[in-house]
Amino acid sequence: MLAAADPAPTPTQGRPEGTPEGTIVAAAAGPAPEPSMPELSVPELSVIVPCYNERANVAPLVAHLTSALAGIAWEVIFVDDSSPDGTAAEVLRLGAEDARVRCIRRIGRRGLSSAVIEGALASSAAYIAVMDGDLQHDETRIPPMLAALRAGTADLAVGSRHAAGGDAAGLGSAWRHRISELGIGIAQRFLPVRLADPMSGFFALPRPLFDRLAPRLTGAGFKILLDLLLAGGKGLRVVEVPFVFRPRVAGESKLDVLVVIQFAALLLDKLSGGLLPLRFIAFACVGAFGVLVNLAVLGILTKLAGLGFELSQSLATLVAMLANFELNNRITYRDQRLRGRMLWQGRALFVLVCGIGAVANVGIAGMLYRRHAGWSLAGAAGAAIGVVWNYAVSATLVWRTR
Repeated sequence: MLAAADPAPTPTQGRPEGTPEGTIVAAAAGPAPEPSMPELSVPELSVIVPCYNERANVAPLVAHLTSALAGIAWEVIFVDDSSPDGTAAEVLRLGAEDARVRCIRRIGRRGLSSAVIEGALASSAAYIAVMDGDLQHDETRIPPMLAALRAGTADLAVGSRHAAGGDAAGLGSAWRHRISELGIGIAQRFLPVRLADPMSGFFALPRPLFDRLAPRLTGAGFKILLDLLLAGGKGLRVVEVPFVFRPRVAGESKLDVLVVIQFAALLLDKLSGGLLPLRFIAFACVGAFGVLVNLAVLGILTKLAGLGFELSQSLATLVAMLANFELNNRITYRDQRLRGRMLWQGRALFVLVCGIGAVANVGIAGMLYRRHAGWSLAGAAGAAIGVVWNYAVSATLVWRTR
C-alpha cells in the first residue's frame, strides 16, 4: 500500500503563537531595497540657438549637431520667441525622442540678444556655444572652438567668416554684404579687442565667464557678441576659428539695415557708461527724424498747398507723430513690436502721449524764455523735457511688457 501523503499545512502552521486563526502572515523578508536613481549626465556643452520661424531647420540642425559633436556630452537649447510657424512644437517633438533637445518658449518677449542670455543662464554646462538656427553656421567648427577653451588659450572662441580660411559667401546679396561690412568697419573702431569678424553670431565661451558678464549686457539688439566684447573689455583673450558661411536653405534672413542702427545705439550706450540707455538713444534719434518730417510737411502745406500756418503746423505735427510711432515700433521696440488690434491702440495712445509732451515742451520753453533765458537754451530745455516725457510714458503705456 502507498503511504499516506503528509497532510497539507493547516492555516495555523507557521503562524506565531497567539495569532488569531485566519490571519494571513507575510513571509519574513529584509527591508525593501531603495529604488535606484537613474544616472544623469550633466552636458559639458550647451548649444544655444535663438530662433524665430525656423521650424523647417530644427530637425536638420539637431541631426548636424549629433554628427559633429560625437564624443562630446552636449545639449541644444532652442530659445523660441513664440514663432507662429510652430518652431517650438517641432523642438518639443524632437525633445520627446532625445533628452538633449530642450526648448524655451518666450511669450511676449522678442530679441536675439535677450534670447541668448535666457538660454545661456538656463544651462548648467561648463561651456556655451551660440549659433543661429538657419543652418548657415558650420557646426563642425564647434569642436575646435571648444578645444581652444578647454586648453585655456582663449576666453572666447569666435567663428569667423573673415579670418584666413573663412568665407562669407552665404550672405548672398550684395546688399547684405554691404550691411555686414559697414557694421564690421564701425565695430573695429570701437571694440577693445581686434577681430576680423566682430559681427559674427557664432561663438563659444565658458559659462562662468558668461555668468560674470551677464549683468553688464544690455540684452537688446541682434549682435550679442558685440555686447559681450564691450562688456569684457581689453583683458578678454579671443581666438577666431575660420568657417564658411553657408547659404540659407529655408526661412527668411533677419539681417537688415536696422541691425546696424541698433548696433550704433549699442555703442553709444556702452560709451556713455549706460547713462544713455540703448532704447532712449534710438527713441531720441527717431524723434530727431520726426523733426525733419515735421518741417518737410509744414513747408509743403504752407508753400505748395497754401494752407494757413496754424493748420499746416497741426497737420505736420500729426504726420511727424505717426512717422515716429512707425519707426519706434520697427526699431526702438522691435522686440516688443505691436501688431493687429494692439497696433491701432498703440498708435492712438502714442499720439496722445506725444501731444501732452508737446504741450510740456512749449510750456517749459516759454517759462524759461520769460525768465530771460536765451531762446536757444529755452528751446533745447523744452525739447529735452518733451523727449524724456515721451520716452518714459511710451515705454510704460504704449510698448509695455504684455
